[in-house]
Amino acid sequence: MSFFERYLTFWVFLCIVTGVVLGQALPQVFHVVGQMEIAQVNVPVGFLIWVMIIPMLVKVDFAALHQVRQHVRGIGVTLFVNWLVKPFSMAFLGWLFIRHLFAPLLPADQLDSYTAGLILLAAAPCTAMVFVWSRLSGGDPLFTLSQVALNDAIMVVAFAPIVGLLLGISAISVPWATLLTSVVLYIVFPVILAQLWRKSLLRRGTTAFETAMQRIGPWSIGALLATLVLLFAFQGKAIIAQPLVIALLAVPILIQVFFNSALAYGLNRWVGEKHCIACPSALIGASNFFELAVAAAISLFGFESGAALATVVGVLVEVPAMLLVVKVVNGSKGWYEAHDSLRS
Repeated sequence: MSFFERYLTFWVFLCIVTGVVLGQALPQVFHVVGQMEIAQVNVPVGFLIWVMIIPMLVKVDFAALHQVRQHVRGIGVTLFVNWLVKPFSMAFLGWLFIRHLFAPLLPADQLDSYTAGLILLAAAPCTAMVFVWSRLSGGDPLFTLSQVALNDAIMVVAFAPIVGLLLGISAISVPWATLLTSVVLYIVFPVILAQLWRKSLLRRGTTAFETAMQRIGPWSIGALLATLVLLFAFQGKAIIAQPLVIALLAVPILIQVFFNSALAYGLNRWVGEKHCIACPSALIGASNFFELAVAAAISLFGFESGAALATVVGVLVEVPAMLLVVKVVNGSKGWYEAHDSLRS
């Protein structure tokens, strides 16, 4: 992991403090930034989101989709957990914790927005960081690449319908035009641009490609941190008034991480996949494409919404939670492979 990736939780916390302080000290500046919109898309944030997402998507090789057939069972588990379990389980956890258990402790006018943010967070599987988690757990790199490529291909067509369905089930108004615009702006266009850029870099050779990846890698984290400063500048008053909100929002997110990773890990063992397949499958099932979630939340509900705050809490807890999952799957390798010994 890079220095920024390893300490991402600390940088996010620093952005919280910086954003809140700047938002209180310079409210007019951030008001002007918030008004810089074209067709309901905030221009500074749209730019930052592209800088965040595109370098990550350049790493994705859609040619790796042919690798899918080599590990059908592992891919099947990944797709089942990512698309049939995770979004729906998060919608349930949002309903349980936000609408009921924690409702008396949260601002009543933001309950729907918090739930929407959690749904957005779970509706798109991780794209970039899963490569890091897979490497730390000894995962098969070709399987990791193929499942990321397949998930990204599915995300282009499935993200909007799943989000729309779950928001509708949760009785939250679905701004379909804005949702579809977000998909085009933050999934379709970045995927096309990233793949064109990837082909251009690869034409210069593998060494040139790897050098470019190392150079542009920090762009994503830098743009993410800048976006978080803006978000917390707008969220400052709400956080100062109710600082407990962040901790409460973290509860369903953490439960989702541990539940989905355990489910994918266990299912891979049950169907007889190798440990090096089960690890990346479990890790992508637990982590989220939080950059897309943040972008969609801002577009759909605005800077000051509970949805935007909920997606940022996902960023805050992602690294420590996923490092714990990595530690568990590494430490349980003997238990996992003992199952294969008994079967043979």
